[in-house]
Amino acid sequence: MSDLDQIDRQILHVLAQDGRISNLALAERVGLSPSACLRRVSALERSGVITGYRAVLSPEKTGIGFVAYVTVGLSQHTKAAQEAFERAISRSPEVRECHNITGSVEYLLRVEAADLAAYKHFHTEVLGVLPQVNAITSYVVMGSPKDTRA
Repeated sequence: MSDLDQIDRQILHVLAQDGRISNLALAERVGLSPSACLRRVSALERSGVITGYRAVLSPEKTGIGFVAYVTVGLSQHTKAAQEAFERAISRSPEVRECHNITGSVEYLLRVEAADLAAYKHFHTEVLGVLPQVNAITSYVVMGSPKDTRA
């Protein structure tokens, strides 16, 4: 669905801020009747523009005290090496995001752990032992003044 009009974009903006907003409140915010709003949201879901809804969790209350972005360079630049790495990473609960990127390395990971010791275990015993991995660089998050991920 590439033909998003201004109302669709407004709906998406509001839902990105509050995915639990009622249809009635959403309709009011975007200037539609509730039935027209519901039809549009349903169409956005069916077309794949809206792929899901998520809960935003408190890191502190869920035991996450350490966040790092980690770049990973692979030792081989083959499809098989990438697929094997991605399979291994998909089994790692510490990895909350995995992005295949351009540049001097192949991957950027968002890693969440309880603390530095837990991250060190992941770094050395999980990521560091993967045969595809050639280089690891960690960037520790010290604060997040803006984070609009849902």
